[in-house]
Amino acid sequence: MANETSLPAETLKSVLARLAGDQKALAVRFPGESGGRQPVHTVYGGAHLFKADTAKKLGEMAVKALDHFAPDGATLAEAIGIPKATAGEVRARVLAKLKREAVEDFRIDFEDGYGIRPDAEEDAAAIAAAQQVVEGMKANTLPPFIGIRIKTFSGEQSARAARTLDLFLTTLVRGSGGKLPANFVVTLPKITAPAQVGALIDLFEGLEKSLGLAPGTLKMEMMVETTLSIVDSEGRYALPKMLDAARGRCSAAHFGTYDYTASCNVTAAHQKMRHPACDHAKSVMQVTLAGTGVWLSDGATNVMPVGPHRAAKDAKLTADQEADNRRVVHAAWRLHADDIRHSLIGGFYQGWDLHPAQLVTRYATVYGFFLEGLAPATERLKNFVEKATQATLVGDVFDDAATGQGLLNFFLRGVNCGALTEAETLATGLTVEEVRSRSFVKVLENRKKR
Repeated sequence: MANETSLPAETLKSVLARLAGDQKALAVRFPGESGGRQPVHTVYGGAHLFKADTAKKLGEMAVKALDHFAPDGATLAEAIGIPKATAGEVRARVLAKLKREAVEDFRIDFEDGYGIRPDAEEDAAAIAAAQQVVEGMKANTLPPFIGIRIKTFSGEQSARAARTLDLFLTTLVRGSGGKLPANFVVTLPKITAPAQVGALIDLFEGLEKSLGLAPGTLKMEMMVETTLSIVDSEGRYALPKMLDAARGRCSAAHFGTYDYTASCNVTAAHQKMRHPACDHAKSVMQVTLAGTGVWLSDGATNVMPVGPHRAAKDAKLTADQEADNRRVVHAAWRLHADDIRHSLIGGFYQGWDLHPAQLVTRYATVYGFFLEGLAPATERLKNFVEKATQATLVGDVFDDAATGQGLLNFFLRGVNCGALTEAETLATGLTVEEVRSRSFVKVLENRKKR
């Protein structure tokens, strides 16, 4: 007897057609991770201080801080709380990173790091900073990611923000022969309404036309540092509407710890990275932006690793002063490292850095995180790859197909920032080509064909 069904063919066809349409719309709205490299940090520096070789100089200062305050792996382990067993390797990899590429992302800051200045002074700073970017492009001294943070579009500063953006981009594009640096982005702070994002995109379109840039060239980042950027005036999540207003040009959302906690009436003494108000806001960022391809970044630790004593010219510090400096720097490093670990555990793989000595803790903590997770992640991914599309059980951890990409992303992030070597990923059973494909779906599809 033939199998019998009860649904009319037209009913089934209509329902499946609606499902297909919904799935297509979701795929457009939620394309997933881009697969591109995300920097592990953004260094913010005042626009008036930026030079073409700023990244190089920051790296040199970071190396000095590492050598002076953590001359060996054991000292580094004690300072920031990483296992002594891997501390020597972590330190070696951090040192190599600081010499090779100390700054992954730099933001030339015309907002909090610059302040309110006379218009003529900010005009001059915008032009000078753009000229330095042009020099950096010629000398190949810029970090792999770079951009500017303009002033807010809230209140009276919007005209100043737009003028700075125009002056900077006009000087940059004309001075470089019509080019922008790789991964260039404009950061918009203190957003309180989608209209502010839309206004920036309108300016982008006008500037692209005037400067001869291809449509869609200019990208932006949203700063999440007001309560209205989390929940709007009608009690709804605000970020989806802000993302819509960006019209496909938003590459990242950066959390602003101190402005956000201030907007929640948290007193200054308790405005910290791990405050519950921050965790709530970042959870909302994750939920509302998951799958959109927008990178998420945590904020900054504002306690700087700077000792209280400085030697006078041609003089040396006493042993007690040196010990005092080390104690203060190590305490600031430990706070920074603990904040970074909290971010990493929470799924935020990027944060802000404000001082060259923080580059030490940024990379040491990130590298320690990846090296600590290397062995279990290797075992899980190797077992998963060997069994291809079958779900696997390794110890007490069960992996389904959706976990594969997450495991692969662990290795991709580790390799991108220098925490892991490409050779270490091969212990998973993947080939170099499979790793570089960045897609676990492609890996499985190709293995099914074998």
